[in-house]
Amino acid sequence: MATGQKVAENMLWGGRFTQGLDPLMVKYNNSLPFDRLFYAQDIAGSIAFARANLNGGILTKEEFAKIEQGFAQIKEEWRTDSFVIQENDEDIHTANERRLSEIIGKEIGGKLHTGRSRNEQVATDMRLWLREELKQIEVWLQDLIKVSVGRAEAELDVLMPGYTHLQKAQPVRWSHWLLSHATAFSFELERLREVIKRVNRSPLGCGALAGNPFKIDREAMAKELGFEGLLYNSMNAVADRDFVFETLQWGSSLMLKISRWAEDLIIYSCLEFGFVRLSDAYSTGSSLMPQKKNADSLELLRGKSGRAFGHMAGLYCTIKGLPTTYNKDLQESVEPLIDHIRTVGDSLQIATGVLSTLTINADKMFAALAPEMLATEFADYLVRKGVPFREGHHISGRVVALAEDKGVPMDKLSLEQLKGIDSRFGDDVITCLDYERAVELKDASGGTSKSAVKEQIEILKKQLGA
Repeated sequence: MATGQKVAENMLWGGRFTQGLDPLMVKYNNSLPFDRLFYAQDIAGSIAFARANLNGGILTKEEFAKIEQGFAQIKEEWRTDSFVIQENDEDIHTANERRLSEIIGKEIGGKLHTGRSRNEQVATDMRLWLREELKQIEVWLQDLIKVSVGRAEAELDVLMPGYTHLQKAQPVRWSHWLLSHATAFSFELERLREVIKRVNRSPLGCGALAGNPFKIDREAMAKELGFEGLLYNSMNAVADRDFVFETLQWGSSLMLKISRWAEDLIIYSCLEFGFVRLSDAYSTGSSLMPQKKNADSLELLRGKSGRAFGHMAGLYCTIKGLPTTYNKDLQESVEPLIDHIRTVGDSLQIATGVLSTLTINADKMFAALAPEMLATEFADYLVRKGVPFREGHHISGRVVALAEDKGVPMDKLSLEQLKGIDSRFGDDVITCLDYERAVELKDASGGTSKSAVKEQIEILKKQLGA
């Protein structure tokens, strides 16, 4: 008998096949190299299903006990990497059931799959695995926000240029920059918690597509597995990959924000800026130029975001034209999901490591402030004297123009020169050139004054439960 034919006969679906499989097709079809990651979830789902069949009279207590004991041994084999994979183990479900029958006998092992389909099984395994992975990612995301908040508290006095269009705009606090990204990450934390809720729904007990004929208690299985609810349409339950879509969408959104955060730090760490210096643990050197210290950790974070976007876009293209219900194309949702979770999880830990170990150069940040960044302060000064803002904006523009014409920074203009531009400038107009004052005036909620920044810190702490 040809090897391909033997393999087909030993598959869970192989009874009606009389011709062998192309050996390349066997390999092409095999998902065990990656879905073996779900071994514990597959075993937990199988035990819950067997218990439900026990309660439904399909299994006896003795049969269930043997199934449970057999799976305990199988789980330990996977854990210790002693599980011996056979040629016909095309996926984790097949491998576990085959091994169970070897341990407890085919007569009892063959009853395990009564009323169950791999269509529901893979969806259950993926959801169970993903739920726990997302909970861990939630912890890592909280860590990144906590480090941001901690540094914002500790380095509250540091001033730096704020940029628009990558040009110096207005002075801000370094803490305000930190919290701008921490706030963006906090929005992703909110979304992640919603994603976890939708992932945590059970498809188990829906069969191949039409449901279960043995009056199985789906609620009991869901409760045993820690699901918060059921998927109520069996056709939808086995075909649904929205939980994968949404995870990839969420992860792509988070990675986009991590990428922008990394880009800022790449700029701030270069010699032209010198605002921050990365720890050696998150930097590399040049093979040619010994003076180089490259922000490879940040560049990789920026690059990994493209990888994450690719996971999402690829799965959309795979699934967009599939007919109802299960199709083998859905197997292509597993590998990108696994790699996406690994990419996002690793990226969060690297980002937290970078931020917790980098050092700042407060003197360089302050030295980078330029008097021209205070131009708006002159307009605001006039507004407080009753001048319409548009007129004040025009007058402050003339201050900038005069400084440019004289070839001097704005803070080198004399009081007489300023009064010559507009008589409403009083002797106190010089205070407009104080960076600390300019920052502290932005004290409305969301601003960069100390009080506003402290308010943001408390809001983020509350969200984190700190």
